[in-house]
Amino acid sequence: MKYSIIIPVFNRPEEVDELLQSLAAQTERDFEVIVVEDGSKRPCSDVCERYAGNLDLHYYNKENSGPGQSRNYGAERARGEYLIILDSDVVLPEGYLAAVDEELEASGADAFGGPDSAHPSFTDVQKAISYSMTSFFTTGGIRGGKKKLDKFYPRSFNMGIRREAYLSLGGFSKMRFGEDIDFSLRIVKAGYKCRLFPTAWVWHKRRTDFRKFFRQVYNSGIARINLHKRHPGSLKAVHALPALFTVGVTLLVVISAVGRALMHYDPAHFHRWYLVCALPWLPIIAFSLLILADATWRNRSLKVGLLSVAASFIQLFGYGTGFITAWWKRCVRGKDEFRAFDKTFYD
Repeated sequence: MKYSIIIPVFNRPEEVDELLQSLAAQTERDFEVIVVEDGSKRPCSDVCERYAGNLDLHYYNKENSGPGQSRNYGAERARGEYLIILDSDVVLPEGYLAAVDEELEASGADAFGGPDSAHPSFTDVQKAISYSMTSFFTTGGIRGGKKKLDKFYPRSFNMGIRREAYLSLGGFSKMRFGEDIDFSLRIVKAGYKCRLFPTAWVWHKRRTDFRKFFRQVYNSGIARINLHKRHPGSLKAVHALPALFTVGVTLLVVISAVGRALMHYDPAHFHRWYLVCALPWLPIIAFSLLILADATWRNRSLKVGLLSVAASFIQLFGYGTGFITAWWKRCVRGKDEFRAFDKTFYD
């Protein structure tokens, strides 16, 4: 068997249904599917039973331990030459595995990953969140786009690796967030060949509302500092950009507020303080208009463009504040690892 597809799931039966439906439609058929239920209160066993006749599907239910350990649980039971790790909130185009096949035959790889995008059926909020996580203007393209400010590392929503390499490295660590980057860093350090497969892309549904999205990116910021502590030298300038954005925008707002206050307390110099109040908003407005124009054009929707402005600020501020908080606690105060999640992964 060539591929074992491993899917950890926590309280997401509806998402698993969509993912399994897309797997059943694959043109390449040499694969098995391993679904690992990570202590869910809403299990997907009934969903898996419906696809048992269309897929070589194996369902396991275990106590909650986080996504990384659930993937390891599945990997221990896998039979494929390659393990493909997918998040439960992705959907595959019917040619996904065929694209992986083509890339492996063309130049091979020990580990690989692909990009993601928004499906036309996604909600406007999901499309906006997808834009904020994949745009060059918000993440530097480090999640798998063609334009990147950092080296490509596979992410767990769409990651493949030879089973022998996976097992030799011990799989994912016990980190509750950022464990996929930790694994990718260890893959590269071990000397395995790691590549981006640009044609092996997935539709990624991500979070369904801005509150959950903020929580996700906040913990991503925390994880980046934890990864820096585990892997010295892995922290790049691009990773600090959201923190700089957060500090910069905050300072601009504070300067504007000071100017507004002085307009009232020093009316003799009203025009001077008016400029102090107004000018700091120019770069913020310019950035917002850039996102609005790009997101509107990419999605052919003004509504998605407007939502993308909000999603981009949430993405940058959420990641930035998590990064700054973890940096202060770990790098300045010398605290132990600042965990993103202590109990469950997603709720």
